[in-house]
Amino acid sequence: MACKLKYSSSSLNNLSQNQKHKFSITHSIMIYQANAVYSFIPKNACSTMRLSVAHANGCIDSIEQGHWIHANNGTFNATLGEAIKADYTFTILRCPFRRLASVFLDKFVAKEPLAWSYRTRLERKIELDSLTFRDFVKSLTKAGMLRSDIHWRPQVDFLLYSQYHDYFCLENFEEIVRVLKDKIDFKVIDARSLTNHGLSELKAINTDCFADSEAFDIAIMKRNGECPDYNSMYDDELYLTVSNLYREDIQLYKDKFSDSDILKIVR
Repeated sequence: MACKLKYSSSSLNNLSQNQKHKFSITHSIMIYQANAVYSFIPKNACSTMRLSVAHANGCIDSIEQGHWIHANNGTFNATLGEAIKADYTFTILRCPFRRLASVFLDKFVAKEPLAWSYRTRLERKIELDSLTFRDFVKSLTKAGMLRSDIHWRPQVDFLLYSQYHDYFCLENFEEIVRVLKDKIDFKVIDARSLTNHGLSELKAINTDCFADSEAFDIAIMKRNGECPDYNSMYDDELYLTVSNLYREDIQLYKDKFSDSDILKIVR
């Protein structure tokens, strides 16, 4: 049976002009030997998975060549025929609250290129060192901002299919590794040592709410081996704002996993 495309009927235009479909298929990756399609979503272990696919597809030998993936995001995109005839499809979802906090604590605190692009979109009216998580979240309520960068764009936009064979929960990464090995003989290669994106090596701090802490101050914490945990980035106001912004993502996550997997404010 053909795999049903999620956005193909969202427009009566030629499929090549259907922007929702075009976006989702450019975030698909073929695993050729398994005839499998993986839909990658930034901030959802996508560096690890893109590295693993590059290795499985015979383009790199090891993690030492891992930076190859950054110039080859579209190299393994599925064609329309490949997408429809795939034998196995999967994607990795992440709690929307954790994903958004991760963007700030990773990309903005480190002042990576996307942070400077974000500042330009705001007409350089903010300073990155003094930016707070509250400032960032509130800015996403402005016209055009929510979908202005793939790292915080809603996860539902990346989905190529109406239904996948498997939806994986990033927070249960061991299951991803096990199931992909069992089902399609796919080996996951952990890329965190290559990207330095993870916070797992830092001591998580949850003694205060860090929603109004400036990025520079959090950068100092990270240099000292500490970092606010995701829970501590929220208060009730921010939690409600993100709940409204990412309503579809939250509902999808609850449908595929459980309400208990969603971050709750606990101190």
